[in-house]
Order: sequence, then C-alpha cells, then structure tokens
Amino acid sequence: MISTDWSRPCSRPALSHLCAKRRTLRRVFVTFLSDFGLQDDFVGTCHGVIKSIAPEVEIIDVTHGISPQHVLQGALVLANTTPYMPEGIHLAVVDPGVGSARRPLALRSGTGRIFVGPDNGLLVPAAERLGGIDAVHELANAEYALDIVSRTFHGRDLFAPAAAHLAVGVSLEELGPPLAADALARLDLPEPTIGENRIHATVLYIDRFGNVQLNLTREHLQRAEVPPGTTIEVELGLDRYYAVVARTFADARKGDVILYEDAYRNIALAISGGNAAELFGAVPGQDVRMRLRAV
Repeated sequence: MISTDWSRPCSRPALSHLCAKRRTLRRVFVTFLSDFGLQDDFVGTCHGVIKSIAPEVEIIDVTHGISPQHVLQGALVLANTTPYMPEGIHLAVVDPGVGSARRPLALRSGTGRIFVGPDNGLLVPAAERLGGIDAVHELANAEYALDIVSRTFHGRDLFAPAAAHLAVGVSLEELGPPLAADALARLDLPEPTIGENRIHATVLYIDRFGNVQLNLTREHLQRAEVPPGTTIEVELGLDRYYAVVARTFADARKGDVILYEDAYRNIALAISGGNAAELFGAVPGQDVRMRLRAV
C-alpha cells in the first residue's frame, strides 16, 4: 500500500473535477499500447492525463507502433505481451470506431488483470489468455472522464482517465453498469489451413527488424511433418521464395530466408541479416502459401 498526499490543488481546468476523486494508490503500473505512433502528441497527452490524476503511477509504454486502425494486430500484441507485464491496469487504444456506438469499457480477467479500451475485440484475447473474463463494466460515469469528451480522442478523454482512476483505487463498479461477457465484440482470429503438402497461413505482425510473424506455431509444422532443416517454397502474392526451417538465425547464412519460432512461439519468416518484410512486400493480413514438399 502506498500512502499518497492528495491535498495539493489541481491547476488543470480540464481535470479539476477529477482531482477531488484521488484515493490511496493500490496499483502502481499502467501499461499502454496503441496505434498512435510517436510523431504526434497523442501519447504524451494521455500520459499527462494519467499523471495529473495519479502522479505516482508508473506508465509502461508497451508499443505505440501498431499499424493504424489494425485492431487484430493490437489484440495479438496485447495478448502476447501482457503476461510479461507487472500486475496493474492495461490500457489499450486501437479504436477505428471512436465516436460511434461502440462502447468504452473496463474488464477484469480471471487472474485479476484490469484492461481498459474500446469494445471492438481488442481486449478479449489478452483477457482470455489470463484466466478468462471475470467482470466487464461500461465506462459511463462522467465523474471519471474529462470534463469535455471529444468524438475523436477517447484515448485522452475516456480511457486514460479511467485507467488512472482504477490505479488509485476506484472500482470497476463505480465506472459504470455491468456488461455481459458474451455480449462483447470479438475478432475473427485467422486459423491456418493445413492440407496435403501445403499450408495456408496469414501474416499477423511485422516487427521493426522486418520479421514476419505468421498465425502458425511449432505444433502446426509438426502436424504437417516439417522438421528443422527442411527447405520449402513460400508464396506471397505473385512472388515465390525458398525458406529453410531453422531453430535460430545462427543456423542460416547471411541472406538466407528462414522460418523460425519467435519469442512468442509463433512461426515467423525472416532473412538472416536482412529485412524479410521489405523483400516480400509483406503486410498484416496477407495470405502466405507454403508448398511443403522438399525442394
């Protein structure tokens, strides 16, 4: 338990009614994931809102490099990274439906993690990986939002304030009415297709090194009887390449195309010492076809 002095005045008019709601800080970490990028002021402004309400909170920026409006990519990154984060509040904003009828919400997982973000499927895979959805509440209480809520920046006006208030001890129940977990929006997660001598996969994510994460796991390759060392044909769009199934980058020569298991246990395409995404012209959601017959 951290004892906090909330007696100092609030000098920000937009936040004035929120300062009186400060309570003893119970959770000290807020993680933050978005598609905002770092060129504009969006991330910094959200930081400012959180810190104005909960100065002692430590904010961990998971990433703000999610492809713009790519909810599925954001959901997968959130699900992959949250297990490595300290317990606390997990704020995620990839919100192409901002200002529409989609609901703003906060939910608690079965392991006690709290997620804040839009009801567009973004939060659900992470919560399901962490014990399922235990409780959901709509962000409907104006006391825990900014004085003026814009139609286009709910990250600043709704989600950041809610995350900060949760961090200082406000309960889910105080934020708004409960929602049924089965009423939440869910994403259609792509599943690979494994046929005779072929795999049909989908690009999920591209990291800054140009490695191309696929919706495949080691188990899929084992089921298709593709052991390490196998050379297979990979087709992206109109182009075809040959890739070696490798355990590490050290197993390949510089410039070789490889398929390997990444840090999150997905199979990824990479070039040893190079950028696979640039070579392939790969983008999230793109189809990838593999011919499994050794060549």
